Amino acid sequence: MTKPFGMDELLARLRAAVRRAEPTGAGEDDVTVDTDDFTVDLAAKKVNRNGRDVRLTPTEWHLLEVLVRNAGRLVSQKQLLQEVWGPSYGTETNYLRVYMAQLRRKLEADPAHPRHFITEPGMGYRFER
Repeated sequence: MTKPFGMDELLARLRAAVRRAEPTGAGEDDVTVDTDDFTVDLAAKKVNRNGRDVRLTPTEWHLLEVLVRNAGRLVSQKQLLQEVWGPSYGTETNYLRVYMAQLRRKLEADPAHPRHFITEPGMGYRFER
């Protein structure tokens, strides 16, 4: 890191380093997540839909990974923004709307009526298998 740096930046980098350093056995039972419409392989960083690989941008993948690892639980907008974009993006909710729409277009059977990427208005998002 170059100086000067902010404490938020330092903490974000530390959290990212700790996430990357998790033992390979952590969450091993959840390496592959199957839904009726698509399959997410967290270890291989691949998504398959209808027998074909789906190309996701790094940001789309990171957003998907956070949601899948918290399946069934509400992930707040602020938490998603800080995990994916960093601590200084805690209020940029328009980023979430754009990227969630892209994920839904690529993965949902009917993006207008999502079954897997549920919006909790004003609160956050939830991934349902």
